[in-house]
Amino acid sequence: MTKDTSLRAVGWAQSFPASQGVRAGRRWTREHLASLEWTKDAPEMVDAILLSVSELITNAHVHAHSDAQLVLTWDSHCLHVSVHDSDPLPPAKQPEDVTTTGGRGLAIVDALADGWATHPQASGKTVTACFVPPGAPKPRHGGDVS
Repeated sequence: MTKDTSLRAVGWAQSFPASQGVRAGRRWTREHLASLEWTKDAPEMVDAILLSVSELITNAHVHAHSDAQLVLTWDSHCLHVSVHDSDPLPPAKQPEDVTTTGGRGLAIVDALADGWATHPQASGKTVTACFVPPGAPKPRHGGDVS
């Protein structure tokens, strides 16, 4: 008998217009995370994911002046949180400045996620962050999400 090595994944997708935005994205994400068995044992991870969703949707709305298409994909190792916007320019990490009230979104995602990457697309870009739940092996590719 051969071992089944196929990947089992589950995912959800939703668009969040700039007028609805961040709060709706967090609520939608929380509802879907509840279906993943590991979330009940990892409330800190859920909080990190929700904060990252907020930051990525905010970036799409504020910096890209775009609706945000949010995709959550659980592949049994990593929860991939992907936000697509219509701006083709990659996100720019802002210099640290304690006197400003914004510009820390990517630094927050970088601190909370196990890895993140930007993927250029014909219709803009997608920023994807990977969250590995406690007890699961960390990504072997240096933390970057491919």
